Amino acid sequence: MIETKNLKIYAASQNEMEKFIELQTNDVLKAAYTEMLNGCLENPEQWEWYAIWMIELKDGTHIGELCFKGLDGDGIVEIGYGITKKYQGHGYATEAVKAISNWAFQEPKVTAIKAEIDAKNIISKKVLENCGFIFSEKFGNEGPIYLLIRRGE
Repeated sequence: MIETKNLKIYAASQNEMEKFIELQTNDVLKAAYTEMLNGCLENPEQWEWYAIWMIELKDGTHIGELCFKGLDGDGIVEIGYGITKKYQGHGYATEAVKAISNWAFQEPKVTAIKAEIDAKNIISKKVLENCGFIFSEKFGNEGPIYLLIRRGE
């Protein structure tokens, strides 16, 4: 578990993910979360790199999720995140992305973290920039790709 000033962030267990998926009403999210669970089950030694990470306030209130999209050999991991609308605008996404980025860089294989965002999502762009990500001048299927490069040791 990662604790910050305001948040608790943790990789969900299989049971927690199954319950979370069951509650989803958005088919796209349900499919994405199911894919994450399958990644965990296929790569149990890399659970955290496929899991749904729960973002909670210190009092246990669930306010969002984040995830990685696996840990492969290229040293670049992709991150995705979202905060429930009711809790947006309080800096929680920035706090969570900073914390999970610091956690990810504890893995020596990770050289960079990337995030792809919808070009119209100005708020997500600001979150990434506030966390030190820079626009890579490349675009993926979802939009512009931002990178956070590991600083020299």
